[in-house]
Formats: sequence, C-alpha cells, structure tokens
Amino acid sequence: MIAQFSIVPLGVGVSVSDYVAKVIKIVDESGISYKLHAMGTILEGDWDEVMALIKRCRDALMEEVERVVIDIKIDDRKGAKGRIEAKVKSVEEKLGRTVKK
Repeated sequence: MIAQFSIVPLGVGVSVSDYVAKVIKIVDESGISYKLHAMGTILEGDWDEVMALIKRCRDALMEEVERVVIDIKIDDRKGAKGRIEAKVKSVEEKLGRTVKK
C-alpha cells in the first residue's frame, strides 16, 4: 500500500519545518520507502508497518506539542510494489515526457 500523510502541529507559529524535520528523521530511520514533497510524505509498505510508523511520528510530536492534525490518504492495491515511482512513471509514459519534480 501507499499512504500519503501530513502531521501539522497546532499552536507552534507559522513555520513547522522543525517539526517536519523531526518526523522525516523518524521516517528515514524506519527503512520504509518514502518520498517527501511540499505538502506531506508518501510511504510504501504493508498496512501494519505504515500505520505503526505514522503513529510513531504522531507520538514524537505529541511529546512537544498539545495538538496535531493528521491527514492520511491510502491507496491499497494487492500485490503492487514500487508504486511511489511507478505511478509517476506511468503518467510520464502517457505524456511522452518527464514531469517537473
């Protein structure tokens, strides 16, 4: 499955990049395939490991802030692997060119 998620700490001011960096450190150390983008992070793995990782990220932020908002979008497809890159590649093939990344 692939899951896109974002965790937004509330009450910390305008910039949240310090908190994003803490979350990405946890994601990176997990060994789960991921891709960071401007509005969140895409993870690829099995249900239990992805959801456990999102929980670890949430728990880490809740040690520092009083409230977080978590947005999760899941695409669960049996037997599919390597979809973070493959979904983009499929669109590029149909366009006949690479897209901005």
